Amino acid sequence: MSGPKFDPATLKFDANGLIPAIAQDAGNGEVLMMAWMNATSLAKTLETGRVTYWSRSRQELWAKGETSGHIQELIELRVDCDRDCLLMKVRQSGPACHTNRRSCFYTLVEDGTETITSDPV
Repeated sequence: MSGPKFDPATLKFDANGLIPAIAQDAGNGEVLMMAWMNATSLAKTLETGRVTYWSRSRQELWAKGETSGHIQELIELRVDCDRDCLLMKVRQSGPACHTNRRSCFYTLVEDGTETITSDPV
């Protein structure tokens, strides 16, 4: 089933020109991380198949894994119903988190207590 051609101009970027992008493991569905993209990083991701984000702290494009080698290969891109958030199904090589954990979502909050659920790889 196919529809209209994807037009990134229809996405709802925020006032800073950014859109949240969630990376999910294409194999097992695990949510790996959330980062920001702008129109340029999204275009580069679609062009190369390697996920590229926008670093708010450095104010520059950031190709996931360019320094760590833990790249994300784009398998599938989805847009949410409001067109203001992206879901990228990726093939992750190595850990996704800068703490060297598989996922950035390793802190469990339960009954008012935080628990670290995974050790660094």
